[in-house]
Amino acid sequence: MVPFVNSRLSHCYRVLSLLGLAALVCAAAPISLRAQSGDAATMTAVSAAVNVSSAGLALKGFDPVAYFTVGEPTKGTATFATTWQGAAYHFANAANRDAFAAAPEKYAPQYGGYCAMGVAGGAKFDIDPTAWRVENGRLYLNKDKRTQTAWLRDVPGNIVKADLKWPTVAKTKMR
Repeated sequence: MVPFVNSRLSHCYRVLSLLGLAALVCAAAPISLRAQSGDAATMTAVSAAVNVSSAGLALKGFDPVAYFTVGEPTKGTATFATTWQGAAYHFANAANRDAFAAAPEKYAPQYGGYCAMGVAGGAKFDIDPTAWRVENGRLYLNKDKRTQTAWLRDVPGNIVKADLKWPTVAKTKMR
């Protein structure tokens, strides 16, 4: 291949190469991920409101339904996956995936999967999937066990605070 002298032409070639690679990646993605993915602006807005890894995985790969059915954090697998609000969720089995797909609002963690105590305090923090609580049929997660201890001192009061602050906090960056 002849090296490009014109930097604009070289830049265009690199962009086209990346687009070709992106097309191959999208073509190989599971249909459920392709069908529910949005444009870049939507994905940026979603990523601010939903706590996901750099790969778009919510709950660090833990099964949100298992918190309700098994009563403990259970690691999911990509074999049983679906997306909701631009985030990928993994499940321990097909039944959990199907239950989530039928009623995601019932099983998805509150406050986009960010630390509930952090939201009550006006900020976003990442979570430890083992620091959790189901309260009134809703899943709440915390940054760590120490933070969870503070959350548990006044769960109803903290929920009221977090519910009031979430619309504003949802638009901020994670700390």
